Amino acid sequence: MSTSKTIDYYFAPQSPWTYLGHSRFAAIAAAAGATVRVRPIDMGSVFPVSGGLPLGKRAPQRQAYRLVDLARYSSYLGLPLNVKPKFFPVASDDAARVIIAVDVHDGTEAAMRMCEAVFAAVWVQERNIGDPKVLDSLIVECGLSPKRGEQSLSQAVQERYEAYTQEAIDIQVFGAPSYVIDGEIFWGQDRLDFVERALRP
Repeated sequence: MSTSKTIDYYFAPQSPWTYLGHSRFAAIAAAAGATVRVRPIDMGSVFPVSGGLPLGKRAPQRQAYRLVDLARYSSYLGLPLNVKPKFFPVASDDAARVIIAVDVHDGTEAAMRMCEAVFAAVWVQERNIGDPKVLDSLIVECGLSPKRGEQSLSQAVQERYEAYTQEAIDIQVFGAPSYVIDGEIFWGQDRLDFVERALRP
């Protein structure tokens, strides 16, 4: 009997914390033989329900501490990161839809690869994921069909994006990244140790 678990992976494509946790999360899930369900969501719809605030509306001391903490984690994890990237804040709906289109047509592994490319584009490469041409380039760089960009504009993909966002709201996800296992939410890349424990048989 299979004991492998499923992890619902809720995130926003522009989230630095999702970027910092992504490769570790992928490795943890793979080592556990877990199934990942890739769920990009619109935090702009989640925050009004959860009481969260967009970055620009947070208190100055919170904004300042965020920069310190990002630099701290970047150094600790050995991952490059521009704490004030050129293109941030950035509209990420198009990137979310591309990830969904890749997931639909190419599967989870390709979608996770596309996630990694999108996150690195923002936080390492100073590229604008709000620009469809940049997304088209990322698709090709990931070795995927150029058709994914056009397919991401479909009504079916949009409906899936809205459904994932509503699903996140319904189960009380309030931040990105959130990893959900058997209904239990683990919020933040700094909770990946707990994710790893939850996946043990």
